[in-house]
Amino acid sequence: METAKELAKAILHKAPIAADKDPAGTEKAQAFCEGYKAFLDAAKTEREAVLEGERMLLVAGYRPYVRGMELKAGDKIYYVNRKKCLLASTIGTRPLADGLHINAAHIDAPRIDLKPMPLYEKDGLSLFKTHYYGGIRKYQWVATPLALHGVVYKADGTQVTLNVGENPGDPVFCINDLLPHLGADQNKRTLADGIRGEELNIVVGSLPFADEEVSDRIKLYTMQILNKQYGITEKDFIRAEVCAVPAAKAADVGFDRSLVGGYGQDDRSCAYTALMAEIECKTPSFTTLCVLTDKEEIGSVGYTGLDSDFMLNYIRKLAIDFGADIVDVLENSRCLSADVSAAYDPTFPDAYEAQNSTFVNRGVALTKYTGARGKSGTNDATAEMMAYVMGLMDEAGVVWQTGELGKVDQGGGGTVALMISKLGVDTVDIGVPVLSMHAPFEVTSKADVYNTYRAFAAFANSNR
Repeated sequence: METAKELAKAILHKAPIAADKDPAGTEKAQAFCEGYKAFLDAAKTEREAVLEGERMLLVAGYRPYVRGMELKAGDKIYYVNRKKCLLASTIGTRPLADGLHINAAHIDAPRIDLKPMPLYEKDGLSLFKTHYYGGIRKYQWVATPLALHGVVYKADGTQVTLNVGENPGDPVFCINDLLPHLGADQNKRTLADGIRGEELNIVVGSLPFADEEVSDRIKLYTMQILNKQYGITEKDFIRAEVCAVPAAKAADVGFDRSLVGGYGQDDRSCAYTALMAEIECKTPSFTTLCVLTDKEEIGSVGYTGLDSDFMLNYIRKLAIDFGADIVDVLENSRCLSADVSAAYDPTFPDAYEAQNSTFVNRGVALTKYTGARGKSGTNDATAEMMAYVMGLMDEAGVVWQTGELGKVDQGGGGTVALMISKLGVDTVDIGVPVLSMHAPFEVTSKADVYNTYRAFAAFANSNR
C-alpha cells in the first residue's frame, strides 16, 4: 500500500522552489541576469529598447526584412515599426502554413511624459509640466532622482536625442514633495490623491538670465542652455517625445543577490528573455516570431500598439512570400503572450489569494486568464493550450508555477493576449512574477527571469 506521503506526492501539486528543483540553475540564472541588467539600463524607453534589440539582432546575424526577399530555413530577419516596435523571426523547416510560434512582449513602461509646452517659471524655479503615462502610483515618483530621455525634432527635420541623468557627472531632475512639517492638509488626502497629476512638475533649473530687464529670466536661462547644447527652441517641444524615468541603474537586491531591482521590468523582463530565446534559436521546425510592442500600458492603442495591424501585416507579407494562405497561418499558430504577473507580497497579503498566486523563486508564471473581476478584458486560454505549454515546460525541465492577478474583486489587468487571440491564434499568458509592479524600482527573481527564458526557448524550438 502507498503511504500517505507517497500518495500526496503522486496526486497533489505545489510549485517547487527553483533552487530545490534545479540547483545548478541558480548559478546559470546569476550569469544570465548580468545581460538582463545591462538591457534594463540601455532600454529605459521603447525607442531605446528597439535600438538595443536591433543591435543585438545584427550582432547575431539578422537581416532587415524586405518584402519578397529570398528566405530559407534558418534565415534570421527583423522588422522595425516606426522606431517603437521590433519583430524578429527565424525561418522554420516546416511550411509557413503550419503556423508560427509567436512570443509577444511589450517594451513600454509607466513613466512621466512632458507636456507639449512643458517649460515654465514659478517663484524662483524653472519646471517642466508633465502628463503621466500608464498606471502609476503618483506618490512613488516624487523626491527621487529622475533622468530625461527622448527625441526632439527641429524645424529642419533634424532629430535630437536627449539622455540626461544616466552618466557620471550628469545632472538629475526631481519632482518635489511637501515637507512633513507642513503636510497636515496633504495628509488628509487619500493615498491615490496624495500627489495629483498637475503636481508632478519636474525641477529643471533655478538660475536667472543675466539681464534684469527681461521677464521669465529663469525659464529663459534654462531654455538658453538647451538651445546651446541641443540647438532646440521652446517650439520644438511640440514635435518631441521626452519623458522622465528613474535615474537609478538596475542592481542586485539582497545579501544573496538572488533578486534584480530596477525600472521597467514590466515588461522588459519578458522582452529580454523572449528576444534571447529568439536569437539563440537556430533551425526551428516552426517559423518563430518575437514581437516587442509599444503602448500596452495604455491599452495597446495607436499604430505602434498591438490593437493595430502592424503584426498582422508582417505575417501577411510573409505568407505572400511563401505562398501560404494567411488564414491557415493564423489558425495553426500558437502564441505565448509574454507579460509579467503580480508576485505575492507577504507585506500585503490581503490583496492576494495565496493558493492561486505566483511567488518569487518558483519559476515562470503560467496564467490561464487575466482581466478584471468577471474575467473582463481577458483571453481565457483553452485547456488544450494550457496542456500544450505545461507539457512543453515539463519536458524541458523548466521550473514553472501558475496564479492569478490577486483576489477576484481586488482589481486586475490585461495583456496583449486579447489582441492576438482575436486573430484566431491560440494564446496564453506567461511571464515573470514582479514585486512592486509599476513602481520606479520593481523587483524580480533571477531564477524566475532565467526560467522564463528557458520556457520561451523550449517553445521556439518545439517541433509540435
